[in-house]
Amino acid sequence: MSERPTIECKPNGPYLVRNLDDFRNARGDRIETKPVMALCRCGGSANKPFCDGTHQKNGFSGTKRDDRVADKRESYQAGRITIHDNRSICAHAGVCTDGLASVFNYKSEPWIDPAGDAVEAIIETIRKCPSGALRYTLDVVESRDPQQEPSITVTRDGPYAVAGGAQLLEQSWAQGASTEHYTLCRCGASKNKPFCDGTHWSIEFKD
Repeated sequence: MSERPTIECKPNGPYLVRNLDDFRNARGDRIETKPVMALCRCGGSANKPFCDGTHQKNGFSGTKRDDRVADKRESYQAGRITIHDNRSICAHAGVCTDGLASVFNYKSEPWIDPAGDAVEAIIETIRKCPSGALRYTLDVVESRDPQQEPSITVTRDGPYAVAGGAQLLEQSWAQGASTEHYTLCRCGASKNKPFCDGTHWSIEFKD
């Protein structure tokens, strides 16, 4: 596609996605696209991932809540590498804790130990973070986002994983957040809408 895909958050309504070519389900299978698609973000559509108007009936609100996790970027340094983390936009996909528990361990305080494994393993793990909550600086140079084609993946019982720089319109970004890859709430319960904050886990959202 020649035009950069855009995502518009309709007030208390769906995501309007334009010009997207690569749209996939959790198995990696392509979903047929249209020039403009309305994707559910209230969590209640019977036709997920597409909107069926349920947001007009279930009282869905697209506003951020005052009790959301504070927008704050923390940094953890050891040797050549500094790991940056912003909990407010973490989707709790578990890529870090499952993939490299020696560095990312919620049972420890602090939960990130940048000296816990090889620099290469840390970088590889952070690059898999779908939300962009984790970033790194190596030798005083902060990491750059990868070059990839725009895509949206409907994750299993979780958020929309956006990659490739699809443009999210008229939204503010958290400290240090990636605008190239990020996760958008589709369960309807995030306190930090439109971004996922992992609430789909606690409410046991099912697709």
